[in-house]
Amino acid sequence: MNLYDVVDTMSMEMYERLKHAAETGKWPEGTPVDQAQRDSAMQLSMAYQARHLNSDDIFTIGGDGEIVNKSKAELKRQFKQAARENNNPQHEDIARFTDL
Repeated sequence: MNLYDVVDTMSMEMYERLKHAAETGKWPEGTPVDQAQRDSAMQLSMAYQARHLNSDDIFTIGGDGEIVNKSKAELKRQFKQAARENNNPQHEDIARFTDL
């Protein structure tokens, strides 16, 4: 059985557990992960992302298995588009205090 055979049968819950183990070095219940397990969890979670997730993260693995990086300009366009779709005008400031 190869890597993608395993990934094709993985559930989203299993992906989340593996991703957590790869990121933190522990299983969600707190049990430590050894280095071999962490490496395998990283490979499986990256393969799952490539196969099943349409991620809009700045760094991810594309469907072809290649690393996808988004430029600052691409991210700005993406955020502006999302703001337009949500009818949220973008503001530079977080809050204004006029009664000071």
